[in-house]
Amino acid sequence: KGIILAAGAGSRLYPASLPISKILLPVYDKPMIYYPITTLLLAGIDDILIITNPSDINNFKKLLGDGSDLGIKFSYAVQEVPKGIAESFLIAEDFINNEPVALILGDNIFHGFGFSSMLKNVIQKNKGATIFGYLVNDPERFGVVEIDKEQNAISLIEKPQNPKSNYAVTGLYFYDEHVVEYAKTLKPSNRGELEITDLNKIYLEKKALKVEILGRGFAWLDTGTFSSLLDAANFVETIETRQSITISAPEEIAFINGWITAEQLLESAELYGKSPYGEHLKAVAEGKVRY
Repeated sequence: KGIILAAGAGSRLYPASLPISKILLPVYDKPMIYYPITTLLLAGIDDILIITNPSDINNFKKLLGDGSDLGIKFSYAVQEVPKGIAESFLIAEDFINNEPVALILGDNIFHGFGFSSMLKNVIQKNKGATIFGYLVNDPERFGVVEIDKEQNAISLIEKPQNPKSNYAVTGLYFYDEHVVEYAKTLKPSNRGELEITDLNKIYLEKKALKVEILGRGFAWLDTGTFSSLLDAANFVETIETRQSITISAPEEIAFINGWITAEQLLESAELYGKSPYGEHLKAVAEGKVRY
């Protein structure tokens, strides 16, 4: 199962995100939420809960529906007031139903060769928690993880003044069936939020926190500011222009996973008209794109 946290005010993107959730803003040629959806689909996850604001839930439903056109299931829940990333697991308790779950933040974009295999290997381990580390030049801006030679976490510090490592913790997390139990023990931080770092520290204390490093060739983009949103759009445009393909197309991944047929993919392509996105889906369905 997978959760996409698409709530929050998005105030750093005002006024652009005043009338609509920032997670529905375009990143080059598609809504931002297509990117985290694709990440979960690459992991083989076909049951996804989208947590959003009360004012935006109908927009998400209008865009995505129930997921049947992808051969998957979308369901929806509301975070009334932003109370931290870790609150997602309390909101999603019934959805999780004591099973392992992945959580991705709606404004995080991942791209890299072999990503699908990495995610599926994490799911197969199915024990403890797994976070993803990404090498950055300014670790003091992020939650930072210190690791040993076996890629086990040694320490976790949120925005440290003197970082022990240059590995930032990205907005993608995998947890075992104990995550709701542990989330219920969290106390609000000074910001009044249930912090995801505090949840990860519980797994760290139990020596059950693994770290996957997104190394050379991987891109991790957080689209929370105007400059990072522009960077992400430029990155996607560069990849798609150079390779003449579309990246992060949920319909394409659903087809590759065998969840929909070529005929169903063609039907989806028709909905996008003569846009490059629709033309790409058509090419995939007709076998003109090789993998």
